[in-house]
Amino acid sequence: MNQTEHTNTTWLFEITPKNKFFSLNLKEVWQYRDLLLLFVKRDVVTVYKQTVLGPLWYLIQPLFTSITFTIIFNTVAGIDTGTVPPFLFNLAGITIWNYFTACLNGTSDTFRSNAGIFGKVYFPRIIVPLSIVVSNLLKFGIQFFIFICFYIYYYIQGASIEMNVTALFFPLLIVMMGILGLGLGMLISSLVTKYRDFSNLIGFGVQLLMYLSAVMYPMALIKDKLPTYGWLVEYNPLAYVIETTRYMLLNVGHISFWGLCYTFLVTIVVFFVGVLIFNKTEKSFIDTV
Repeated sequence: MNQTEHTNTTWLFEITPKNKFFSLNLKEVWQYRDLLLLFVKRDVVTVYKQTVLGPLWYLIQPLFTSITFTIIFNTVAGIDTGTVPPFLFNLAGITIWNYFTACLNGTSDTFRSNAGIFGKVYFPRIIVPLSIVVSNLLKFGIQFFIFICFYIYYYIQGASIEMNVTALFFPLLIVMMGILGLGLGMLISSLVTKYRDFSNLIGFGVQLLMYLSAVMYPMALIKDKLPTYGWLVEYNPLAYVIETTRYMLLNVGHISFWGLCYTFLVTIVVFFVGVLIFNKTEKSFIDTV
């Protein structure tokens, strides 16, 4: 090939450094959509491939957690859930909370757990955390189906429960939780590449965050019982999503439009910062992992 032919050659793909301040590069992600589906399949199949109970863990974890919360917080501590059965009240909060934590925990170790792949072949790195968020939708779907089964059971038993008409917008809450978990997970995964011990704090931090997110109690309760510390829950965006979930699915509690707007704003900011730091880290992480 002479110099003229080399100059006129049009390349199918051109790999160049990211110079933009903020770049999602959705066009490139779409070009690698087959790889995204492959990672989704990997996340679904391989996680429980060599386990005894397999996908049954999807069911066991929320059920046992709901039973534990019902015994400790409703039976022993006496937290009132109104006309809604305590078990169903807890299961509603745990179901959507589990989706957030699955997205967060899965994406928070992106660079370290995929260093071997990242160091050998090029593809948009954001595909890996994005595949985790998508694959966890299957897990959420299974757990939500279990919730619906118990909902029907309690309804047949005569429990005073009903879905609010706003339940039509419930998928928007799921998307918001996924984006928030994705943004926060990408931010943490970038920090873990430099500060290894930071990963040890994630499990403890998520556990603490659950108690501050109104998963097992109404938001109004913490404001009445502990007004001094109520701001910790009031300024937690996750608490508004969980409270709104119970309002939509069980018609208990209330919707705070200010709280949802605040949650949406925090989600966008966290996602923006997460992508920004993620793109910056992917350029040099292989030297530190």
